[in-house]
Amino acid sequence: MRFPHARSGAVSRAGWRIRGAAVLAAGLAALCIDVHGVAHAATGAARSTAQVRGLDVSGHNPHVDWKATAAKGAAFAYVKATEGVSYTNSYFSQQYSGAAGAGLIRGAYHFARPDASGGRAQADYFLAHGGKWTRDGKTLPGALDIEANAHGDSCWGLSRNAMTSWIAAFVNEYHARTGRHPVIYTPASWWATCTGNYRGFGRTDPLWIVNQSGTPTPLPAGWNTYTVWQTAASGAFPGDQDVFNGSLKDLKTFALGDYTPPLPVPSWPLVQEGQAGRQVTTVQYLLGAHGASLTVDGRFGAGTRDAVVSFQRSQGLTPDGIVGPNTWQHLIVTVRQGDTGAAVRAVQDELKAHGAAVTVDGRFGAGTRDAVTTFQKSRGLPPDGIVGSNTWMNLVS
Repeated sequence: MRFPHARSGAVSRAGWRIRGAAVLAAGLAALCIDVHGVAHAATGAARSTAQVRGLDVSGHNPHVDWKATAAKGAAFAYVKATEGVSYTNSYFSQQYSGAAGAGLIRGAYHFARPDASGGRAQADYFLAHGGKWTRDGKTLPGALDIEANAHGDSCWGLSRNAMTSWIAAFVNEYHARTGRHPVIYTPASWWATCTGNYRGFGRTDPLWIVNQSGTPTPLPAGWNTYTVWQTAASGAFPGDQDVFNGSLKDLKTFALGDYTPPLPVPSWPLVQEGQAGRQVTTVQYLLGAHGASLTVDGRFGAGTRDAVVSFQRSQGLTPDGIVGPNTWQHLIVTVRQGDTGAAVRAVQDELKAHGAAVTVDGRFGAGTRDAVTTFQKSRGLPPDGIVGSNTWMNLVS
């Protein structure tokens, strides 16, 4: 469920909150980041790093104690500078300077108003009011916050092609004037709806993924990794909570120029009663593949819990009704070209969530196989077109 997180200006910036049992999933996912190594996209070498944590603030966080925030472990911050072509954050200077004074690497972000003016004009407005990037080692590239309109049409009244062109105009102007591509802040669901899963920006623009469900994935189409992950709307720091994908040394590298972040760490998610979304849909499809009779609606209610308990008992597992690593590994079904059924639908639905243009029809044909191999290549897996345990884990992670 989407809950708006109030921001200054004509519109509010979205907060994505998960209640009840999903909080446990978020904690587990955070733990996984702490204890697992990650594969670097360029080298494939495993490495283990402590989380590099940060925050993002706006005019709704006027009096940040930056020294205390740094003492709690914050390493970076993004500060709202502008919105549209008429709003500036009146607290921007003290927030931006205060973060730098406390030793944080900081950057500015712009809240996009595609309904107000063109992308180029908004990039210029952003640059004129705090959004410039300087190669001083303590300034992050500016970020474009592009997400749903909380007070009207989610896509700001633009078609998918028009939205893609608007973003391109902003990106191109910012790059032309600074030499850096701006970071793009967006949730995967909005990107799919309002750009039609456009893939072009993933080649050049760092991704700031918005997902407060305990995992950064799925990512918007075009990106196979992320640079910053907004994990929560509140926490140890003021404002929203963020994690940088890399080490502190990597963060400093990113401030100075190009940086290739590691791929997301795949893990089996924790799925249980009260949750909703694609992972629940996948669980329901897979339960159906094992003979359960239930509606695939993406909502983990009592009926889904009962089906999980029954499946766990049939497999000799603890019947707790929670789909964790052991249950996932019994639940998944290896599928390949020529197969049909609910498990194939689960694969197709996951591929679609990751940006593939596939039809969820339960038939594993050549198009589904091509989508599987493309996904496998993006995750550094052998591109054999067969959905086995490793591919499943990367899909549902």
